Amino acid sequence: DAYTLGQHIRKRFKGSQRSSKGKGIAIAVKSVAGHILYACTLGECGDVNLEYWSSIEGMIATVIKTGHSSYYVERNLTLHGRSPDQYGLTYPEYRLNGGAFPIWLTNATVAPIAVVAAYAESSQEDHQLVVKSIRDYLLKVHEEAMAEQGVASPGASHRRAGSVASLQ
Repeated sequence: DAYTLGQHIRKRFKGSQRSSKGKGIAIAVKSVAGHILYACTLGECGDVNLEYWSSIEGMIATVIKTGHSSYYVERNLTLHGRSPDQYGLTYPEYRLNGGAFPIWLTNATVAPIAVVAAYAESSQEDHQLVVKSIRDYLLKVHEEAMAEQGVASPGASHRRAGSVASLQ
């Protein structure tokens, strides 16, 4: 669920080098209808400000409009030498910071149902934080489902060998 995923991101960030250096983060999970499913900040007073939340909102808007992670959109535009304005991604409504990722249902491929976002001022690191947290969350859900069915789950090393490319 959204709370558990948000807590995974929070815990992973709290154990990171960025956190130990006093960096703050804003984390949100929102439905595409705009319902806040999870939101938190982590850091000392003044580390996270309203600009962080503006970035989160803009990143979520980018993911909803494109169906791709904000980091993917950022890198793709840079790679092709295009500006966000050429695709209707005008600032400040849309932000291309990395760290926002669509949540899709297997049987509902028209649009994502929610977006998870984390902002701590580093596109690549924020994206990796979210991707690794989603991966860990999905592995945990899979293991729990297998345990409920009484099926032995393969070793973690076998699962982690799979590509994370599908998370991009």
